[in-house]
Amino acid sequence: MSLYQRIHEGGEGEAATTARRDPVLDELRQKIHHHLIEELGPILYDKRLSEDDLRRRVQEQLQAALAQERAPLSAADKSQLIQDVSDDILGYGPIDRLLKDESITEVMVNGPEQVFVEQDGRITKSDATFVDDTHLRRIIDKIVGQIGRRIDEATPMVDARLPDGSRVNAVIPPLSIGGPFLTIRKFSTDPFQVDDLIRFGTLNAASARFLQACIVGRLNCIVSGGTGTGKTTTLNVLSSFIPTDERIVTIEDAKELQLHQEHVLAMETRPPNIEGKGHISIRDLVRNSLRMRPDRVVVGECRGGEALDMLQAMNTGHDGSLTTVHSNSPRDTLSRIETMTLMAGYDLPVRAIREQMASAIDVIVHLMRLRDGTRRVTHVTEVQGMEGDVITLQDIFLFDYGMGVDEQGKFRGHLKATGVRPKFAEKLADHGIKLGPEVFQPEAFARRAVKGK
Repeated sequence: MSLYQRIHEGGEGEAATTARRDPVLDELRQKIHHHLIEELGPILYDKRLSEDDLRRRVQEQLQAALAQERAPLSAADKSQLIQDVSDDILGYGPIDRLLKDESITEVMVNGPEQVFVEQDGRITKSDATFVDDTHLRRIIDKIVGQIGRRIDEATPMVDARLPDGSRVNAVIPPLSIGGPFLTIRKFSTDPFQVDDLIRFGTLNAASARFLQACIVGRLNCIVSGGTGTGKTTTLNVLSSFIPTDERIVTIEDAKELQLHQEHVLAMETRPPNIEGKGHISIRDLVRNSLRMRPDRVVVGECRGGEALDMLQAMNTGHDGSLTTVHSNSPRDTLSRIETMTLMAGYDLPVRAIREQMASAIDVIVHLMRLRDGTRRVTHVTEVQGMEGDVITLQDIFLFDYGMGVDEQGKFRGHLKATGVRPKFAEKLADHGIKLGPEVFQPEAFARRAVKGK
C-alpha cells in the first residue's frame, strides 16, 4: 500500500494503525515523476514499444533517479516508491490496483482523500488516496487524453472510456466541490453469458429461453431499470442471441457492448470541440444508421429525442431492435419514452406517440437492484396494444418477493411465469419458433405436471 496514503495495517481482531502521508516522500515522489517525464518523453507514447519493454525502461530510469537522491529510504519504502511512480506513469496511480481487481465492478473517487469501490453489489471505502487535487487531475487528464477528449474549465464534465472499454465519467471544479470526481464502471474482460445470469439468479432458465425466442423471432425489446441495475450487461446478453447472418449497427455514448457476431458496425458519439462545434449525438447516429442498411439497430441507451428515431426505426422494418431506458417500472418505461419523444422538438399529439409505442415495442425487460445488492430481472412484460388512450401491458414473468429473505439477508425469490401466454406467440410461431406450454406454466402447476408424469 502507498506511502502517500493513510495505510491501514493489522489482521483480523487487531486494532488497525494509521500512518499519515510523509510530506518529504510526497515531494520526492513528485520530483522523480517529473524527472522521468523529462528523461523518457516521447518513449512513453511510442506504440511500437511493448508494455513490458516500456515498464522495464521506466524501472531502470527510476532506479537511476533514486540512486542520485540522498533521502534515507528503507528497502520497503524504495520498493513502494518505485511501484507508486510506475503506476502514475504507466497506469492510473493509486486506483491502478483497484482497476486490476476483477472482483471490483466500480471505482468512485470523491476527491483525493476518498475512494470508494463496489464489490459484490455493495459499496465500501478503499484505503487508496491521491496526494492532492493535482495528482487526481493528472490521472483524469491522462484517461480522457487517451481517446482525444478534454476536460478543463470550459468543459468541466466528460464521458470517456479506458482502453479496455471501462466507462469513465469525470467532473472537475468549479462544478465539483471538494476536488475532482472520477467514476469508473469497469468493463468485464470476459463478458457475462446467459448461463452466468441464470447462475447469479438474474434470470431463470424458462425466462432465458423465452427471451432468446423473442430476439431470434425479431421482436423489439426495451431493457429498463435504474442506474447500476445491469441494463447494459443484460442488453449484451440479449444481443448475443441475434443470428450471425444479420447486419447489426450499435450506437453508444461510449462503446461498451461486446457483440461477437461478424457483421457488426459499432458507432459512438462525439463531443463538441474546443470551439463548441462538431458535436455528434446519439440521435444523429440513429438517423444515420437507417441509411446503413441494418437488419437491427442496438442503441446503448435512449435518454432524449433519439427515442422518437428509435421508435421510427422499429416501425419501419428494423424489427428486433434493442435499447435501454432508465425507469422504475415497465409502466414508467412507457412514460419515459413518451416524455423523451416529446423532447425531439415536434408538436406531436400524445395519442399518436402512444400508438407508435404500442406498435413498435413488443417486450419490456425490467431490472432492479434489490436491497441485498443483487441485480434481478423483476418483470418480463408484453406490450399488447391500445385500449382507448392507454397502452395495455401484460406481465409474462414476475419476481416473487413473497418468498422472503434468508439468514444472510438474501432474497429467496426468483422470476416466475404468471401463466399468461403472450399474444405475440403466434408471430413467433410464424418464424418457426414454438414455445411449449411449460415455458408459461406457473411454478405450482409445473410441479404438479411433473408429479403427474
